[in-house]
This record gives sequence, structure tokens and C-alpha cells, in this order.
Amino acid sequence: MARGRLRVFLGASPGVGKTFAMLEEAHRLRESGVDVVIGVVESHGRPATADLIEGLERVALRAVQHRGVELFELDTDAVLRRAPSVAVIDELAHSNAPGSAREKRWMDVHVLLDAGIDVMTTVNIQHIESLTDVVDRITGTSQRETVPDAVLREADRIELVDIAPQALRDRLAEGLVYPAERIDAALGNYFRLGNLTALRELALLWLADEVDDALQRYRADQGIDAAWETRERVVVAVTGGPEGATVIRRAARIAARSGAAELLAVHVSEPDGLIRPTSTLEADERLVRSLGGSFHRIQASSTASALLEFARGVNASQLVIGVSRRSRLATLLGGQGVSGAVVRMAGDIDVHIVPHGQRGSQRLPAARGALGWRRRLAGFALTLTLLPGLTAVLSELRSRETLVTDVLAFQTAIVIIALVGGIWPAVTAAVLGGALLNYFFIEPLYTFTAHSARDLVAVGIFIAVAVMVSVVVDQAARRSRAARRSAAEARTLVSIAGAVISGTDALGALVHRLRETFGFSSVLLLEAGEITASSRDAALASESDVETILPVGDGASLYIRGAPMTPSERTIVGAFVAQVAAALTQRRLALAAETAEPLAEADRMRSALLAAVGHDVRRPLASATAAISSLAATDVPLSDDDRAELLRTAEDSLEALTDLLTDLLDVSRLQAGMLGVHLVEVDAHALISEVLDELSLGPGAVTIDLAEVPPLRADPVLARRALVNVLTNALRYSPAEAPPLISVSAWRETAQIRVIDRGPGLQGEEKTRAFQPFQRTTDTDNTAGLGLGLALSRGFAEAMGGSLDAEDTPGGGLTVVLTLPTTEVTP
Repeated sequence: MARGRLRVFLGASPGVGKTFAMLEEAHRLRESGVDVVIGVVESHGRPATADLIEGLERVALRAVQHRGVELFELDTDAVLRRAPSVAVIDELAHSNAPGSAREKRWMDVHVLLDAGIDVMTTVNIQHIESLTDVVDRITGTSQRETVPDAVLREADRIELVDIAPQALRDRLAEGLVYPAERIDAALGNYFRLGNLTALRELALLWLADEVDDALQRYRADQGIDAAWETRERVVVAVTGGPEGATVIRRAARIAARSGAAELLAVHVSEPDGLIRPTSTLEADERLVRSLGGSFHRIQASSTASALLEFARGVNASQLVIGVSRRSRLATLLGGQGVSGAVVRMAGDIDVHIVPHGQRGSQRLPAARGALGWRRRLAGFALTLTLLPGLTAVLSELRSRETLVTDVLAFQTAIVIIALVGGIWPAVTAAVLGGALLNYFFIEPLYTFTAHSARDLVAVGIFIAVAVMVSVVVDQAARRSRAARRSAAEARTLVSIAGAVISGTDALGALVHRLRETFGFSSVLLLEAGEITASSRDAALASESDVETILPVGDGASLYIRGAPMTPSERTIVGAFVAQVAAALTQRRLALAAETAEPLAEADRMRSALLAAVGHDVRRPLASATAAISSLAATDVPLSDDDRAELLRTAEDSLEALTDLLTDLLDVSRLQAGMLGVHLVEVDAHALISEVLDELSLGPGAVTIDLAEVPPLRADPVLARRALVNVLTNALRYSPAEAPPLISVSAWRETAQIRVIDRGPGLQGEEKTRAFQPFQRTTDTDNTAGLGLGLALSRGFAEAMGGSLDAEDTPGGGLTVVLTLPTTEVTP
């Protein structure tokens, strides 16, 4: 009997419509004549899902008693006896009740598949075994029910049921996913927009990986070696040299620009079985992994072939390698190197060659000398090897008729030596070459005499031409060095100007760049006797270093230690000094602006405070004054009731005035950072009870939904005042027929107290302004106070290590969420 086929409907989270899509497919199959039965499907109280269950044959569930509770599970044996063509089994990750034949529902599905029954099932991305830790970090919720990845990889068909995160939240708010009492907590916890977006991306990436694995198997089965650019993969070659970090970061940027392409680093070593770890190679591996890539080591005798074989094996579309570190002479004598071979054999793989010589330092080329000592030494070495070798070869072919050819061969050798080593090796080679020609090729042989004056003239011309070629090569090298230095100076001037414009630690960047550009051992910027910025490299220090002090603006100086500067170098250093002076001025202006900003803020606060005092403090003060004046008057007779009423008016007015002044003092303490906070364990239920008592709220005034949460770590006085302010606002704006709702729920290491009203709510920026001091929705309500309540409440919450935020209530209104840390972590 052929094994049944498994079809999985995958979703990023609950509510995306997996079960709905599965049942629609079941109806389609039934209408086309396929024998379909429902093994188990949960509607979760969703009417649309329940309607789709109707019309499909259902196998009765198996009743299981567990701790006095009757549970209903899939009856696998009954489905086997019924033997349908297709069985619909919801929630693949479900754990069966204790005492069942199999622990997990996916095990029951395996039994049905082995019996030749096709199965359609559903699973959420958070239930895949390999992703549970990622989902936990995203949502803060641990998953106890999981499905091994291998089970899903065996599926014949996986379909992603997708929906935009905001559309899912809208569906949740409309009551299409959870009942009304769970909506607010779900929107604020698991179904946050960021959580849903991350879970959706995780589902898409996981499914893409599975499709990619299937593609790789197909290519292997069909023997296809050519790269199929179905998904961007960037391979970077790592040698373990100093250029590694530069090349890896460039490859990472290429991968990022390619749209989240996969980054793979590969190091090719000799096939001798030995592992040669180096600190640089280990640092490169850490860098690759920190950038989200993978690191691979392979052994091969041909680096270029191994790189391309690896790239084609992983179906890579791009290969990044560093430019060869070999010298031009080594390349000339030893071939094109790895980079050239890779480019030649790459085929349809894009190759990026990354330059890295002296990257970051960009030190100016030395102004003295045309060719370096290494090239001159190479020229002398070539003279001592090339000319004797050439003499030995030409001696075997010597005749009177070949003298002209011999002279031209020696002339060509002198030109090559001049190109490599410059004037002095070439002059030496010219003299030596003339002597060799005279001794070995001009009669009489093996003497330094000649029968003909023309032969001596030829030797003289030979030497003169060689010297002239040497001079031309030397001058060309000098001009090339000068051109490179001019270009480097231009780049340096552009970079130092950009450092000041960017403004981000411009002083430190300029000082560091100055030291690197000229190879100084240290550069210090002192302002008023204190070090403002510095850059040092002890490896560059030497006994011949001199110290140069350059003034920079008022009260600042640059202390430079290193080799003496040439006049041209002093010109560039002068540009650095000018830019450092500009950066100092910029920093002083920024500091002045930072100093002025608190003063301006204080001035704005003072103006708002004066306006508030003039508007709100005068009213209770006037009421209290009028009441006391009436009590003190002797010309108007007052009854006992009148006196009692006046006393109550005075008392209420003075209490209101006391509350206003307390709020003003608390605002001042918060701004000064002087608010006293005493954190202890606080019971959330008791805290809410105290708030209701303080506001004298009876049954029906507020709806309460309290879940069990760990004790809060909070200041009980500040927490109570914050909730009183928030609940007072909710009561003010809630309609009489819809009292505010207070709910409590746990969220990882925090608890959330939500105050939900069905009032007019706040739109857009109003939510942000509501938490600023002296903000009121209207100036016509004289009972609204100074507009400090929410500002103080947020300040109290943040002082306790929590937060206070506002969000829209589904269906209209405002929900204010007070989040406070707990003494325990909620799983």
C-alpha cells in the first residue's frame, strides 16, 4: 500500500486563516468526488469556521478522563476503520491527553499516513521545533507544543496562509479571532504589530529555505552544475590576511544591497590535513558570524578552483575576493594569481575584486626618491642574473653575423632592468653589458680590445642608450610618485572637510586621521591644558622623532610627535589645523546650544506654569477666601447650616489647592531627578482595590478583569497616584452606559495594568501631547486641573522602572497601559 500524502497549511500566528483555508479545500475535494472526513477540527468559537465544518462528515472524537475532566481527542482507530481518502486533522502540534496511545498528534498523523490515508493539517510557525527559541525572543512566550522539523520536511506539500499584520490585528479587534474579553490583552501582548511582522518574516524565510532545499535536491538529481539565481548568495574568500575584515564587510554590504542575501565565507587551506588557526582568521570568523553569515573551511591544492567549486555548490550568484597582495614583479614572474584565475574561470558567477592596500590609513606617499629600495635591489639582482644568463645563451649561437642581434638582446635586457630598478641598476647593467659584449662577442674574443673602432663606437652607443633609457624611467617614476601624492593630498583634504561637516566626533576623527596620514607616532589636542582628543601608535615611535607644537584657535594647541615634516607636508598639516579649529568652534557652539536648551525649556515651563497658576490656582483660592470672609462677617446673620456649607466650601477649595501645589512640586522633583522612590513587593489586586477606595467608586462604576500575576516591584504610593490619575481621566471621558475597564495581565518579567475607556479617545499626535505637562483636551472644563495628571503618572512609572503608554481601544476609546516590573518571570 502506498504511503499517504501529507499537506500542511502553515501560518505565522493564530487567526491567519489556516483552518478556514483547509476546510475550504476539504469542501472543494468533496465536491470533486473525493472521500473526505474530519478527524478533528476546533472552531475556537469562530462562526465562519463552524459554518465550514457543517456539510463534512466527522469521525466521532474519543473521550478521555483526566483529573476529573473529560477531554476529547482524535480517535485514530476510528479514522483507520473508516479509511477515507483524505482526513482533515487540525493542530498538528497538539499534545494528546495523558493515557493516549501516542503522546503527540503528529504521531497519530504518521499512523494514518502509513495506512495510505492522505492528511491535511495545520501548524503555526511558533510550533516548529527549531524556531521555538527565536519565537520566544520575539514574543516572550515559551511554546510547550512543538513539531520536529523532520516531520514537516516529509510533507508532500506546504502552503503558507498569509495575511498582513495590521489586517490580522483588525480581524482580532473585530472579534473574529478571540472572544471580546481576550482582545485587549492579545493586542497588547502577543499580537503586537512588531511581533506579527517578525513572525510573518520568520514564516516566509523558513518556507523559502525548505523550497531552496527541494531545489538543491532537484539540481543534484538532474546533475545541474550551472548557478540558478533563484536566491542571492554571496560567497567571500577569506585568506586569514590583514585584508580580511575589509573584504568581509564589503561582501556583507553587497549581500544587504541584494535584498537580505545569504552571506557565506570560505577559507581554502593546503590539503595536508593540518589546521593552521591564526588570530586574524579567528577574528574573521567571528566577524562573519556577527554579520549573520556562515563560515566554511575547505582544503584544496588549487585555491581558485576550490572557491568556484564551492560557489557553484551552494548556487551562489556573487563571489567577493580581495585584490592580490603579490607585487607586480611577483605577478610578472609567477603568473596572474588567484584573483586573475577566478575571474578567468568564473563563468556566470559575478566576481567582485576588493582593493585593500593600506585601507583606512591612506598614508601619503613619501615625497623623496623615485623608486623604493626594494625595486632598486630587485634591479641589481636582475642585473647579476639576467646578463650572465643571456651571455651564456648567446655564446652558444655566436658568429660574426649575429653581433647586431647580440647587441639588441643586451639592449632589451638593459631596458627591462631599467623598468624594474631605475637609473642606478640600469647604469650598472649598461657598463657590465658593454664589458660582456666586448669580452665575449667582439674579436679578438676574451679580451677587452677590439680590431675595429666601429665596434668600440657601438659599445659606447650601447652604454649611452642604456643610460638615457634609465634616466627616462627614473623621471617617469618620479612624476608618477608626485601624481599619486597629489591625489592622496586631494583625498585627504576632502576627507578632513567631510569630517567637520559630519559633526560626529569630528575632533577625534581629525586627530586620528592626521596621525595616520603622516605616520606620526602621536598627536594630542590640548585645550586649556586638558587633552581634548588624542591618537597614538607606539609602534611608529623612534628616537629620531621630534615634537612640533601648532596653535589652534584660542587656548588650544596640537602637539605632534614624529618624523620632521617637509614643506609640502606642512601645507597639508596647515589644512588639518584649520579644520580642527573649525571643529572646535563647532563643538563650542553645540555646547552653548545644549546649555541654552534647558534654560529655554525651563522658560517655557515657567510660562506654562504662570498661565496655569493664573487660571487654575486663582479659582480655589478665591472660593476659599470668599467662604472665610463670609464666616468672618458680622453684619450678615448665618444659620448653622450656612456656616457648615461655607466651611465645606473652604475645606474643598483648600484641598484642591493643596493637590495642585503637590502636583507642581512633583513635576519639579521629576525634572530635577529628586523624586524619592521606595521599591517593595506590591500586590496588583490590592493596589487596584486601594485606588477604587480612594476614588470612592462603588459596584458598577468600573468593570474589573483581574488575572493572577506575580507581585509587582513598585513604590506603592507612586503606583497608586499614577493609577488614580489615569482612572480619573477614564471616568471623566467614559459614557455612562460604558464604564471603564481595568484589566491585569502578566507579560514576561512585567505586569500590565490596562485602563480601558470607550470615550472619544485621542488621535495621532494627541497621544504624545497628552503625556506632556499642562496639556488638557479643552480649556472650558474648570474641573480638569492643570493638565499634569498623565505627565506625572508617566514620570512615576518610569521612576519605578516601568512605562505608561496610550493606545487605541478597539471599537473606539483610549487604553492606557501601566507596565511595571514583577519579582518573578512569567513563562
